[in-house]
Amino acid sequence: MKKILIIEDDVQMRSMLSEVLQRNNYDVYEAQDGKIGEEICKKVDFDLVVTDIIMPNQEGLETIMILRHYHPKLKIIAMSGGGNAGPDVYLEMASELGADKMLAKPFLQKEILGAIKEVLA
Repeated sequence: MKKILIIEDDVQMRSMLSEVLQRNNYDVYEAQDGKIGEEICKKVDFDLVVTDIIMPNQEGLETIMILRHYHPKLKIIAMSGGGNAGPDVYLEMASELGADKMLAKPFLQKEILGAIKEVLA
């Protein structure tokens, strides 16, 4: 079973993603910000991290840089609603920092599942 870490500060979004992924036979872990996600990654070997970009404590771009440094082969999907700037700017930066796939929020369940399948293939 593939292990996926969801890093998302919005409780409802994190819970929905976790539920969808568990129903699709993924072993899911959760973190409410990048700092906690980084700490979990020190203890568990994940196949994939799905991270939001705009979060308190440690945002997603910094988290992607740290994860890429310590886990260069780890697959990463970045997602963002973009705040005031819109998602494109943040998702482009995530791509440049090494995210394997980017998703603009809101997205459909089939879109996240398709992105995960593609990245893990």
